[in-house]
Amino acid sequence: MRYRELGLSGLSVSEIGYGAWGIGESSWVGATEDDSVRALHRAVELGVNFIDTARGYGESERIVGRVVRERVGEEVLVATKVPPKNGMWPAPEGLDPAVTFPGEHIRESLETSLRVSGLDHFDVLQFHVWSDDWVGRGDWLETIAELKQSGKIRSFGVSVNDHRPETALALVRSGAVDSVQVIYNIFDQAPAEELLPACAEHGVGVIVRVALDEGGLTGRIDAGTTFPEGDWRNRYFRDDRPAQVGQRVAAIVADLGITRDELAEHALRFVLSSPAVSTVIPGMRTVRNVERNTALSDGRPLTADQLAVLAGHRWQRNFYS
Repeated sequence: MRYRELGLSGLSVSEIGYGAWGIGESSWVGATEDDSVRALHRAVELGVNFIDTARGYGESERIVGRVVRERVGEEVLVATKVPPKNGMWPAPEGLDPAVTFPGEHIRESLETSLRVSGLDHFDVLQFHVWSDDWVGRGDWLETIAELKQSGKIRSFGVSVNDHRPETALALVRSGAVDSVQVIYNIFDQAPAEELLPACAEHGVGVIVRVALDEGGLTGRIDAGTTFPEGDWRNRYFRDDRPAQVGQRVAAIVADLGITRDELAEHALRFVLSSPAVSTVIPGMRTVRNVERNTALSDGRPLTADQLAVLAGHRWQRNFYS
C-alpha cells in the first residue's frame, strides 16, 4: 500500500481508503454485518488506514468503531460526518450557517458518533454538506477549533455538494479547512479545473468519493440492469439511465482497448493520477472487493495517452436529482 499526505493535516493516509456508506444493513441491499467486518479487517491487513463513515450511514459508525477497536496496536484513521441540522441535502443557497451547522449541533453530533463508535476521537470531522456562503459566518469555525484543542478531532473537512466542486473554492482559499471530499471520476472531471489546483496550492487534502460512479464505471451496468427492491440504486439508475451508462462505458473500453472487467481498475487509476488527490474511497462490502481495489496501489499510473483518451469521456449530468 502506498500513502499520501492529507494536505497539511499531518495525517498520512492510504491512497486506497475505505468508503463505509454501504456496510452492514444499509440502503445498498445485500450487505451484511459479518461480510462488512471481514472486509474491513482484510482492508486493514492489506494496508488501508483510512475509513470514511458518517452519522447518517445507518450502522456504519458502530461497525467501523468495532473493527478499529479490534485492531489493537494499529493506527487506523477514521473520518465521520456531521449531518446538517435542517436535514437538507444538498445545501440550498442563502442559508445562514446557524440553520445548518450551529456549534451546539456540531458538538452533539460528534458526541453521538463517539458514543456509537466507541472511539475517543475522530481523525477527520466533516460537514456532510457545504456552502461557501458560510465562510466567515456563524460559530462553526470556533467550535471546530475548540474540538481540535480538546483532542476529540484531529482535522476538519467538508463533503462538497454533488457535482458542484466550485461551491467549496472560497473555503479552500480561506485556510479554514484541512480536507475536502468531492466526486471525481472519468465522467465528472470538473474538480480538476479549479478545486484540485486550489487544494494543491493551499495545502488542503482531497478525499475522492464516487470514483466508480456508484457502479456505473465498473462495467457491469447496461440496458436491462436492475437492482433488488429497496436498493437506492434503483433510483440512481432509473428509466433509461442504465442504457445511457452502457453506451458510455462501451465507448470508453473501446477507446482504451480494454475489457469491461478492466474498467474499474482504470477508473481508480484515473483518480490516483492526480497528485492533488490524497485518497480515493471506493465502497467495499466484500473481501473480494477489498483485495481487488487495494491491489491497485502499486505505483503504476495511467499513461499520458490513456489520460488524454479519458479526458474526452466527460459526461455532465446529475443522476442524484
